[in-house]
Amino acid sequence: MALGAAAISDAEAPLLDDTVEGSIDFKGRPVSRSKSGGWKSASFIIGVEVAERFAYYGISSNLISYLTGPLGQSTATAAENVNVWSGTASLLPLLGGFLADSFLGRYRMIIVASVLYILGLGCLSLSALIYSFDSSDSPPQLQIVIFFFSLYIVALAQGGHKPCVQAFGADQFDEQHPEECKAKSSFFNWWYFSFCAGVMVTLAVLNYIQDNLSWGLGFGIPCIVMCLALIVFLLGTNAYRFRLHSDERNPFLRISRVFVRAARNWQTTTSLISMEAENQGILPYEGFQQYK
Repeated sequence: MALGAAAISDAEAPLLDDTVEGSIDFKGRPVSRSKSGGWKSASFIIGVEVAERFAYYGISSNLISYLTGPLGQSTATAAENVNVWSGTASLLPLLGGFLADSFLGRYRMIIVASVLYILGLGCLSLSALIYSFDSSDSPPQLQIVIFFFSLYIVALAQGGHKPCVQAFGADQFDEQHPEECKAKSSFFNWWYFSFCAGVMVTLAVLNYIQDNLSWGLGFGIPCIVMCLALIVFLLGTNAYRFRLHSDERNPFLRISRVFVRAARNWQTTTSLISMEAENQGILPYEGFQQYK
């Protein structure tokens, strides 16, 4: 009987070791190390990053050419618009990271940002098609409105992608496991390599299409790529690991509660001092104002 019990415990040990502590799957269940995370899920996320960088730099790298060409803006006005848009896109990841950490989570934020990317790129393609069908020298007002609306939708989408995708990819590796800890370091190397590859393909291929073939096609290809990237990302849902956090409440609520608790403690301390003074028969100092 003792040998049988020992055999059962030895058989159960690998099952216990196979569970990743602090992580769950999409349905909230404990995840298996052999069936989730690692490179099997990180590869989906790297693919999304390549597509997102391809789409973003497909817009930003040749934006001033579109403003001074089809939209007919001066170089100074185009440079001003590009700088404002780039600055906005650089600040929006602060908002995206806050929304992801406080409300949506990284997985859902990536999905929302991808949908916004598809919407923005689709509207950009539409604005370019309006220009191709219009025979007048100056661009129609509708084209300008759609263009800038879609341009800032892309900036908003980038703000959701940038703080979440890389962090979600790092969540797929368990730092407490020696092999996965090494793989996590390699993940960041491959991540940067894929990032540069996406940018290089954009500069080599997409800019040529935009300048020499069609702006509508040049904006439409990133839209199609982001649609495929979203599908690929969703296909990996069952393999993703989702980190458990001890406190997932809004950080601003936690900060406000600290100040409220400090104020209450200050009032409580003041009341206790007054009560102790009264119990000891010590009158509080009232100053000379009472004799006026």
